[in-house]
Amino acid sequence: MRQTWRWFGPKDQVSPADMTQAGVEGVVSALHHIPTGTAWSGEEIAQRQAEIARHPDGRETGLAWEVVESIPVSEDIKRQSGEWRSHITAWQESLRNLAAAGIETVCYNFMPVLDWTRTDLAWPRPSGATCMRFDLIDFAAFDIHILARPGAAESFPEDVAEAAAVRAAEIDDDRKAALARNVVFGLPGAAETFTMKDVKAHLEAYSAISEEMLRGHLVDFLAEVAPVAEELGMRLCCHPDDPPFPLLGLPRVVSTEADYRAMVEAVDVPANGITLCSGSLGARADNDLPGMMDRLGDRVHFLHLRNVTRDADTLPCSFYEAEHLGGGTDMVALVAAALREETRRRAAGRADHQIPFRPDHGQNILDDHGRNAQPGYPAIGRLRGLAELRGVIAALSHERLGQSA
Repeated sequence: MRQTWRWFGPKDQVSPADMTQAGVEGVVSALHHIPTGTAWSGEEIAQRQAEIARHPDGRETGLAWEVVESIPVSEDIKRQSGEWRSHITAWQESLRNLAAAGIETVCYNFMPVLDWTRTDLAWPRPSGATCMRFDLIDFAAFDIHILARPGAAESFPEDVAEAAAVRAAEIDDDRKAALARNVVFGLPGAAETFTMKDVKAHLEAYSAISEEMLRGHLVDFLAEVAPVAEELGMRLCCHPDDPPFPLLGLPRVVSTEADYRAMVEAVDVPANGITLCSGSLGARADNDLPGMMDRLGDRVHFLHLRNVTRDADTLPCSFYEAEHLGGGTDMVALVAAALREETRRRAAGRADHQIPFRPDHGQNILDDHGRNAQPGYPAIGRLRGLAELRGVIAALSHERLGQSA
């Protein structure tokens, strides 16, 4: 398993120097400043590679850009509206330029409007750490009483809607504004940011898009881009919905094992693959992560290893970002399944036998509290997660256990 680390570019408060000290082997990055629907040029790709390869003083970092996360899939593509055909052409051009630069793995997602959703970006834990949390009552209060989406109350169980009304009445205007910011929080340096007006406009644009239609649009998108990736020797890996259940009345089509199986069977080429994110998928009690790795492992091109603790096993539910070896997912069993898949790939002679993974997210601990890094991406919290995962891999790969990484 290849140890990687996400880097958001020069504005990231966690630097390539930090990554080298953490023992990272490869970098996961993207060109967030380029507007969605625009092709990534060879020059822009080379610039990001250079930023990763060298420290500001010119010394080599020993790191390379190995995984893209993500080339954004535009809302036009997801809805098949507006400029969607030209956006697919630009996506294909980006693949060609990345392949020419030697980058073979591209993660993306197909979530409508919001890439991920949390209600608290720094939820305090008894240890003194902070983490990201999705509180179902807070989210319902936002949806029903702050965003005031028509029909929102009917999207939640009756007891949740009632609790949300109480919550909305209790919190002040500052907390309401902070909740709204958290829900629509974006990436540092991203070309687009959302206002509440923008969110409402996007929701209206999706009002006629059913789950079946969105799934069909995903298949249509893959039918255009996966053959290009296959020809280029690249691997595409779709990230699951986060959280993996419908929000804001929007459909979700990459939330379960059945969703992934339907996706890879609809466009059945090796390049059409999966980002198995144990945190996103782990927010559903009915997702068996080690089993998914065993059954779908042939198409798993990228792993996000993190853990969440759910407040309930019902859907939807509240959850928070736990320690990497805590939470509801048996991380040791999942890593063991990933190592078994690597063994199968070696036996089959696959060039991609080593699966890249990154310690996804992390709790803010120690000096993370003063660094002001991207929420979910602290330096020390992720280093702790990587160290724990590295230990699990080393133990499971030990020759006395008869297993090889």
